[in-house]
Amino acid sequence: MTTTPVLSRRELNRRLLDRQLLLARARTDVAAAVEHLVGLQAQVPGNPYTALWSRLAGFDPDDLSRRMAERELVRISLQRSTIHTVTARDCLALRAVFQDVQERMLRSNYGARLAGVDLAKLAARASALAEEEPRTFHAFGTALAEEWPGVDPQALGMAVRVVLPMVQVPPRGLWQRGGATRHTTARSWLGAEPATDPAPDAVLLRYLAAFGPASVKDAQLWSGLTRLREVFERLRPGLTVWADEHGTELFDVPDAPRTDPDTPAPARFLPEYDNVFIGHHDRTRVISAEAKRRSWAANRAFPVFLTDGFVRGVWRIDADRRHTAATLVLTPFDRPSRAERDELAEEGARLLAFHTPGAAHELRWEEQD
Repeated sequence: MTTTPVLSRRELNRRLLDRQLLLARARTDVAAAVEHLVGLQAQVPGNPYTALWSRLAGFDPDDLSRRMAERELVRISLQRSTIHTVTARDCLALRAVFQDVQERMLRSNYGARLAGVDLAKLAARASALAEEEPRTFHAFGTALAEEWPGVDPQALGMAVRVVLPMVQVPPRGLWQRGGATRHTTARSWLGAEPATDPAPDAVLLRYLAAFGPASVKDAQLWSGLTRLREVFERLRPGLTVWADEHGTELFDVPDAPRTDPDTPAPARFLPEYDNVFIGHHDRTRVISAEAKRRSWAANRAFPVFLTDGFVRGVWRIDADRRHTAATLVLTPFDRPSRAERDELAEEGARLLAFHTPGAAHELRWEEQD
C-alpha cells in the first residue's frame, strides 16, 4: 500500500513563497514574472507595482508603466471575473478559459435585467462602438440603451465586458496616474484575435507551478472555474500527489522545486488582494484565520506584511498632499521580536523610498483597534 507523503504547513509555506518570488527577489524580466505568476490581481490599479517591487530585484515602476502604454501588458477581467494585469500574449490566450466565469457573474448579477436582450447582437453593436473609441462601461450602456430602450443601461454596460474580451486602456493602470476606466476590445487594442479554446488544462499546470502544491478546491477558488476534479483526474498521470496535515490531496507539477522548509523568509510588504493569499481555498499556509480576520473588513482587504513567511500585520503609508513627507504605519497582530522589528524597519524604509521618493520619511508602530 502506497502512502501519500504529507507536507507540513511550513513546507507548504516555503514552497509557495519560493514560487511566488518572495523568498528572494528574482532577477527576471517584468513580463516573464507576470506570466510566471499567471497575472497579478489589479482591481486596485497600483497593486501590481507593489507586488512586483516585493518580488523583483531592481524593479522600475516606470518600466511596467511604459510597457502597459506600449500594449505589451494589459488589464482585463480573467480569474474570478476580476481585473488582472497580464501580458498581451496571456490576454489573448487566457480570456476564453475564463469565459464561463464571466458569464456566471453576469447571470448572477444582471440576468433578470437583461431578459430579452440578444447578447450576440449586443456583442456586435458593442464591438462597433469600441472601434470608434474606448469608452467607460457607463458610456457603452448609455449608447446601447438606444437600441434596447427600457433595459437598465448599467446591465447593458456590464454585459459588454462578458460578451467581448475588453481591456482597460491607459492612463488607467499607469504608475501614479489616474483616469477614467475606459475599455476597448482586445482585438482592437492588440491587433490580434483572442484564442477560443476554453480548455483549462494548460492554465492549471501553470497555476500549480506558481501556487502549488494545491488541491482541487484551491484551484477552483483561484480561477473561479467549477468542476475541476475531472480535469485534475485527466492530468493526474503527469502530476505528483501530496497531502497536507489534514489529509487533503494536493497536486503539483513534477519538476517544481521542493524548497527546504528551513529556508529563511525575509520581511515582505504586499498589497491588498495579493496573489499569495488569494490563490488557495485553504490559506493557512500563509495567513492564519485570526490574521485573515484582522486584515479584512467586509469585502475590503488591507495591505499586509509578512515576517518568517506568514502574515503578521497590516501597513499603510500616510503622506501629505504634495508627498513632501510620508509615514509608514505598521500595525502588528502580535509582538514581533527585536530582530523582526529591525528587519521590517529596513524593508519599510525601502518601501517608502519606492512609493514616495524624495519625501521626508518616518516609520510608526501602531496598535490595532
